[in-house]
Amino acid sequence: MPKSTAITRVLPSEADLAAMPASERIRYRLIGADCRYHANDNISAFVLPGELDELKAEVQAKMQDVLRTLVIDTDSDHNTQGTAERVARMFIDEVFRGRYVGAPKVTEFPNASRLNELMIVGPISVRSACSHHLCPILGRVWIGILPNEHSNLIGLSKYARLTDWVMTRPQIQEEAVVMLADALQERVRPDGLAIVMEADHFCMHWRGVKDDDSAMTNSVMRGAFLKDNHLRREFLSLLAKKRDS
Repeated sequence: MPKSTAITRVLPSEADLAAMPASERIRYRLIGADCRYHANDNISAFVLPGELDELKAEVQAKMQDVLRTLVIDTDSDHNTQGTAERVARMFIDEVFRGRYVGAPKVTEFPNASRLNELMIVGPISVRSACSHHLCPILGRVWIGILPNEHSNLIGLSKYARLTDWVMTRPQIQEEAVVMLADALQERVRPDGLAIVMEADHFCMHWRGVKDDDSAMTNSVMRGAFLKDNHLRREFLSLLAKKRDS
């Protein structure tokens, strides 16, 4: 995990830590290990059993304060009486889940048949959130793999699970695609890796310029996809056909 730029502090005693809110305990562990904890970082290694429930309770209390500050009468408004709790569960268990849980288990198989032809996986549905406004990012990902005899092969569903794990964090699309590429490169170790993501950003649709037609497409090309123009054209051509079908 990348190192933090925060100033190192002296860690409190275990007794003092135990008296703190879970968010502070986790933050102290991260700072003590000199680890970064940006919005798109996975911090699961620093979260102890039971602390996610404590985090949800903290978020719920603070969200209740936000609703009160927005002058919403949650006592008499039946539609918002449970909103703070629902939002807390949504953040921790669903839309930002990729920050708080470890990577999904991915069974890797040796490339016994020495496969070395292009494979394309997708489209995989993407649900993420913009770290600037916490608005949804919804889209699709296509993954191209050129294996070699030393590559690991993983099941089709594992591509989707890894994608979901990386994407369920607040982030920007450009960084999310790179993080997904890193996760796949580490597990599959192919000769070539290509990822294309296209997504709608609701910070554009819902607020700001309110442009309903704009979308963002970006890609990561590694290894053979960078060096071999024919391979890259083949991948993009097949991807275009899958889009149009």
